[in-house]
Amino acid sequence: MTQVLAAGTVPAYPIHLTAPPRPDRPSRWLWLVKWLLIVPHLVLLVFLWAAFAVLSVVALVSILATGRYPRAIFDFNVGVMRWSWRVSYYSYGALATDRYPPFTLADVPDYPARLDVDYPERLSRGQALVKWWLLALPHYLILGAASYAAVRLADRVGEADLVWQTGLVGMLTLIAGFALLFTGHYPQGLYDLLIGISRWVMRVTGYAALMTDTYPPFRLDQGGQVEPQDTSYPPVAAQPAPPAATWTAGPVTAVVAGAFAVVLGLGLTTTGGVLVAAPEDGYVTSPTLTVDSPGYAVATEAALLEGTAVDEALGLVRVRAEATDGDEVFVGIADARDALAYLAGVRHTVLRGALPGNDLQRPGAQPATLPQQTAIWLASSSGPGRQAVEVEARPGSWVVVVMPTDGSAGVRADVDVASTLPWLRPAAGGLLTVGVLLLLGGAAAVALGVRSASDGQPR
Repeated sequence: MTQVLAAGTVPAYPIHLTAPPRPDRPSRWLWLVKWLLIVPHLVLLVFLWAAFAVLSVVALVSILATGRYPRAIFDFNVGVMRWSWRVSYYSYGALATDRYPPFTLADVPDYPARLDVDYPERLSRGQALVKWWLLALPHYLILGAASYAAVRLADRVGEADLVWQTGLVGMLTLIAGFALLFTGHYPQGLYDLLIGISRWVMRVTGYAALMTDTYPPFRLDQGGQVEPQDTSYPPVAAQPAPPAATWTAGPVTAVVAGAFAVVLGLGLTTTGGVLVAAPEDGYVTSPTLTVDSPGYAVATEAALLEGTAVDEALGLVRVRAEATDGDEVFVGIADARDALAYLAGVRHTVLRGALPGNDLQRPGAQPATLPQQTAIWLASSSGPGRQAVEVEARPGSWVVVVMPTDGSAGVRADVDVASTLPWLRPAAGGLLTVGVLLLLGGAAAVALGVRSASDGQPR
């Protein structure tokens, strides 16, 4: 169902996105440079949306515990959505005004783009657990499918790269921009459509952010002003809401800084935990790689280790190999010059990276001496099953060689490489410590910011 909104209608859905009935006769040319003019807003919105995400988690916990959305957090998150809508209306979400958006979370009554959300007295605990990922899924699919349809349409006319970055709204705004450029007029129908899409997106955003239990309508309410009265929503008796919070620069800065500290702390603690769990038997082991050659050996490219702290950086290095057919296998590590001299004239494969197709095939004949009878190896092992060699990392140029022990042609083995990395546990401990401190400090900053905004509420 699609309808154009008339002025003076009564709002029904608790998330109200409003705009003038017509655009503000924007400039022909200014839209070409608005991408530069909105950079300060985009930088701030990155931080604000990070805080929005962190505070939404806090709100979820509060709803599960009390059934209420904390008013100060509610006002902050509404302010972030409001700020984003103003920037979108000015720039490439509509291009409908040349009046620069204000830098504030608060409502600006005389700005053409406005957004407000009715504060919910009570919220469902059960819905809070599923609405943002399950109940809102049909809306995600519809809005995502609309963007994908725009991509496919543009792909047929050779503009896939451009539209893939902008999506449906970006493509429609680009059309509006060219209409302004060549005619000086903004198509009214296109304006109504863009406002309707933004209204739908903001309704879904507010619902997914737990701001209302009222399910968003599957309806494209086009045009400016406010939503029409919808009898599908039962009337709710008006109840006094808690007073609005006062989000001045100080509380906003505290919450944003705290939210970023929380996000960074989560990243550091997760990384530290992964590093702690990574070692297996004291080694950090690579994925198993199957190597094969029609010749008599498989050798790596020379690995150059330089510096006085190689042993401290790598510790012990281990190479394991196991023939896939169960036959005996030889694995050895040698100086690159000695290995090249041994393999000179021997048919073998040189591995060049982990990607297939880059290996070098060296022609030649059978080796004159079996590998286990040669004294060039820094460390070697041979026999049935998995064979392993361990060496202490040291400066030099080194090659790993895998061969059948009987010197026959045809090599196929599963190989992995590992290192003890002595610095890993201290680094993991440092990351965990810093991460926990950031989590605690960030949580404290968020709490202080919310408390300060709440204390600033008019009594």
